[in-house]
Amino acid sequence: MATKAAHLDGDEPADGSDRYRPGYELVAERLLQYIAEQNLRAGDRLPTEQGLADILGTTRNVTREAVKVLAALGRLSVRRGAGIFVASGAAAIGDDELAHYQPTDMEHVLMLLDYRRLIESETARRAATIATPVEVRTIRDAASGSLEVGTADNAEGFAAADEQFHGAVALAAHNVFLQSAVGMVRRYAAQSDVLLFHGSAPGSLAQAGRQHVEIADAIADGDVERATELMTAHVETTQHQFERRIRDRLFNLTGRS
Repeated sequence: MATKAAHLDGDEPADGSDRYRPGYELVAERLLQYIAEQNLRAGDRLPTEQGLADILGTTRNVTREAVKVLAALGRLSVRRGAGIFVASGAAAIGDDELAHYQPTDMEHVLMLLDYRRLIESETARRAATIATPVEVRTIRDAASGSLEVGTADNAEGFAAADEQFHGAVALAAHNVFLQSAVGMVRRYAAQSDVLLFHGSAPGSLAQAGRQHVEIADAIADGDVERATELMTAHVETTQHQFERRIRDRLFNLTGRS
């Protein structure tokens, strides 16, 4: 383990640009891998910060920052005076089958996007069929807002507008289980955004905003087939962007090694 993480105190390039990933993000990535390798489950206790630093081959300070990030993402629970634990209860990420989701693993990310395609294409189909006028207006407002902040390249504003848009479509599907599934998928995707892309979007915000507007128009028109196709294409665009960014990252890391 320590050999694989020998350079985790430094930064590594995330893609073909000059942007770098902080060392604590790389340590967070390796810590999730360690949890999976050890088959740790919700409620299991982890070694101390120093113990984890020794295992991962990094410093205690960097390890502490990695633990803070994973705690904020709901993957770890830090209890003062008790230690560091795999998150359980309300903080847990999901079922045991999903507890070892790796946000930076291509296979895991693609499975997540495949699931998202199935779920969100159905929410769009249902919204185009049964959305109320008030729900349609909410969807359109959220889509327009996402295009506005996306065109301005406002990543933080877009993240909020994007959540509002997809949440509004899910709500208009009138199925609490679909709504819950969309929320769960977004929580998993947020982990990849933080640990793989340093919190940035994997592709063009303006393009995503334009796709939102097109989907909203199809829902407003009651065009079920088009709404479904556009939402499917929207998720597929995200998948292509993720694949490109991950390939770029792996290429750069391989080149450096």
